[in-house]
Amino acid sequence: MSDGGMTEDEVRTKAGSILGLPGVNPKVAKSDVGQITTMKQLGFAGADASLKPDGWYLPADHGAVALVLETKAQNLMSIDAPALRAQVEKYCVTVRSRYDLVVGLTYDGDHTRAYVNGKLLDVPDELQPKEFYFGRLTNRPIDKNRIYELTMRINNSLHSDFGIKNLYHRMIFTACALVARRHDAILVRGMDYSEFHNGILNALNKAIKSDVQKNTKLQLLADVYSEIKMNVSTDDEDPLAVARLTDLIGDFIDWITEISGLINSNAWNGEDVMAIFFNEFNRYKKKSESGQIFTPDHITGFMYRLVGADKDDRILDACAGSGSFLVKAMSNMIREAGGMDTTKAKEIKSKQLYGIEFDREIYALACANMLIHKDGKTNLAHMDTRTESASEWIKKTGATKVLMNPPYENKFGCMKIVENVLDSVNRGTRCAFILPDKKLEKASKKQMSRILENNRLLKVVKLPENLFFGVGVTTSIFIFESGRAQDGKKFFAVNIAEDGLITVKNKGRHDVHNRWPALEEYWVDAIERNDDSEYGTGQWLDPADHLSWQTPVKPFALTEEDLARTAMDYVMFKRGIDAKDMKEQLGRIATYSANVSETEASVILEVTK
Repeated sequence: MSDGGMTEDEVRTKAGSILGLPGVNPKVAKSDVGQITTMKQLGFAGADASLKPDGWYLPADHGAVALVLETKAQNLMSIDAPALRAQVEKYCVTVRSRYDLVVGLTYDGDHTRAYVNGKLLDVPDELQPKEFYFGRLTNRPIDKNRIYELTMRINNSLHSDFGIKNLYHRMIFTACALVARRHDAILVRGMDYSEFHNGILNALNKAIKSDVQKNTKLQLLADVYSEIKMNVSTDDEDPLAVARLTDLIGDFIDWITEISGLINSNAWNGEDVMAIFFNEFNRYKKKSESGQIFTPDHITGFMYRLVGADKDDRILDACAGSGSFLVKAMSNMIREAGGMDTTKAKEIKSKQLYGIEFDREIYALACANMLIHKDGKTNLAHMDTRTESASEWIKKTGATKVLMNPPYENKFGCMKIVENVLDSVNRGTRCAFILPDKKLEKASKKQMSRILENNRLLKVVKLPENLFFGVGVTTSIFIFESGRAQDGKKFFAVNIAEDGLITVKNKGRHDVHNRWPALEEYWVDAIERNDDSEYGTGQWLDPADHLSWQTPVKPFALTEEDLARTAMDYVMFKRGIDAKDMKEQLGRIATYSANVSETEASVILEVTK
């Protein structure tokens, strides 16, 4: 340590200038440098009065990155001094009670250190503008393995510790906590159950308040959350029981906070958070619980491309489920528009995404999913897609593309949904539906005749047999053009036998070897050109004969092996040998490709190497 150099006041002023902390619009963030401002004055009630950061950036959007700064006079102490690091971490702990992503900086006029969650972040020694540090956090690759790990812990705790046995209730409770965390909820370790529960509810009400006039049904999300009951009867006079519940709540808050930070990344490409939850929460699902099929993320993006959607389209999913098609479309469209901060992005959110969901609790999940992605303006309707009122609602949307995975069972009116959507959108609208392979052929002839008199089936894309993990239904994408009759025109069909994904224990199917991007490029091009030259599955089919991709029938052929097998079976029959037993023991090749000889005691089959 040596004397001389800039004073702490001078270092602080220099840091504020480089980082760009003074002069920020207060509607955007509380941002400045100072010496006497306390964390409590900055809005953190209950914070230690001794906590006075040298600089801060606290955005109004609590899903954005926050920053706190600790400075020291030049040459006073090492930039790596444990005391300096400990001081900035105290600030970060306080700020993390309300922000998912917090970077702590220490600066001495020459050297800079950055910390995230107490861990050193690799940054240049020279201090950079604040946006540099924000980018380091928001441009990080998505750690999906960590999300699954945290989701597993949440699922186990909600099921076993909090007694929430209903699959959708666990999903809704977790989703609501994420929404709350993304919308300024004060959730901190040490809360009791009442504070914790009400903290989420208050944040939900705050999140939907600004959008409730545009979409009054958002209130249903808070209503459904309020109905979820936890089985946590704790003896308030037992300190150990109270401490255990407080710790359980604290763990849940920590896990939710980390997940929220993980998905708050520019690298997050519209993957359906609900689908990740469902893959994990489904482990406790009872056979009696109804089956909600969540469309795999790679297929939502694939279908977006198949119908030729872009940033100027108005996307409709009239069986929205958790909202996976809408989330993926929103992500793609905003990326095409140039990013979240563009004027076009706001227009996409408010005017170009439309969804209908009939099931009350699944509808709540869809609302939560959009709010998690910082969007409450998406036009979601809680209604029955089979009805005339739904038809009138669809007509008003002006939808230009339809992406849907309707419920397959007849009792839910699968084909009635398809027909009503086709009849309700404008002429020339591309509509893609995921349906069981033979669904159109099993529909009544009268209904299919009616559908094809008013709409044209353009493409059928048979999807991999094991696409829907653990469901056991084989599906295809059926692409229609609305308002134009089939008029006997053939349609093009292909079979995507493999998508490159493999099953990962407790995590569903994943593209572990990154094979899907190349496959997607091939299939989008092949389907657009009506030419599957590489795999040879392309078919032109007459709708009068078939309404699905057809498995090729192998031509009849008689081989030498067939003759050998028949002759061998006859010889064994004549000699009293059990041919079935012989085949099981020796195998097909040995039985029919061997040279046969015999002795008085045995028959010898000799196979050439």
